[in-house]
Amino acid sequence: MRIAVSGSTGLIGTALTHSLRADGHEVVRLVRRPARAADEVTWDPRRSYVDTGGLAGCEAVVHLAGAGIGDHRWTDAYKRELRESRLLGTSALAEAVASLDVPPRVFVSGSALGFYGDTGERKVDEGAPPGDGFLPSLCVDWEEAAAPAEEAGIRTVFPRTGLVVARGGGAWGRLFPIFRAGLGGRLGDGRQYWSFIALHDEVAALRHLVDTESLSGPVNLTAPEPVTNREVTAAMGRVLHRPTLFPVPEAALRIALGELAGDVLGSQRVVPRKLLDSGFSFAFPTIDDAIGAALGGE
Repeated sequence: MRIAVSGSTGLIGTALTHSLRADGHEVVRLVRRPARAADEVTWDPRRSYVDTGGLAGCEAVVHLAGAGIGDHRWTDAYKRELRESRLLGTSALAEAVASLDVPPRVFVSGSALGFYGDTGERKVDEGAPPGDGFLPSLCVDWEEAAAPAEEAGIRTVFPRTGLVVARGGGAWGRLFPIFRAGLGGRLGDGRQYWSFIALHDEVAALRHLVDTESLSGPVNLTAPEPVTNREVTAAMGRVLHRPTLFPVPEAALRIALGELAGDVLGSQRVVPRKLLDSGFSFAFPTIDDAIGAALGGE
């Protein structure tokens, strides 16, 4: 199968590209510069430009590009960057695939569990409405930007991804060195739920979305049972054999992270109903499994 991937140099995109190629699929990568290799396709989201010729013959397009949510403090300028990097890119790709004489059979367009906002102790699935605040609003608009693909009759799927447990990047990429040094601890009171997924399962789930014709619309990509931050802290200590004696007070987080602290301290107890109902099986369903897989290079 010929598959186009945006965001192919990111944590998830890199792992997905390697997985697809290892199984013999042809992957073409969208790049924001002139293409220099046969497997590259030029695009410029800010100019709404995509070299559609490079997408010819693709049966699937997986769109993962976007500025990192936790890469910077949420200044007004960076919040604009977060929105524009997602909305402009999604709109450009959706319009591009819709314009093809032979469009792909599926457009997998990234989203996030931020859609649901703070759910407290309440379990939610894909039927829940959006929450309040910056991230829910961003996710709603992000998914709506894919409308041209949906309107063209292309099966469109929105993987709402949880916290990816991996050594090489994302939130856990920052946590591992801290916990390895014996400086880890709960964040705030630690009662907030974290909906996590092992990188191995994230990649497998994305491939499942490509292959499963019955899936469309939002699909939560998160392990079956979310855990509290206290439980995450305990699991990190167990797996790494380190003490976890250094809690980070809520006030300190708010000083360090600004508006982003509200989402770090918020609770998201999200379950993957559609993924499980479609027959997907998690290789690393528990938090200990996911941390162990990350340490083992999965």
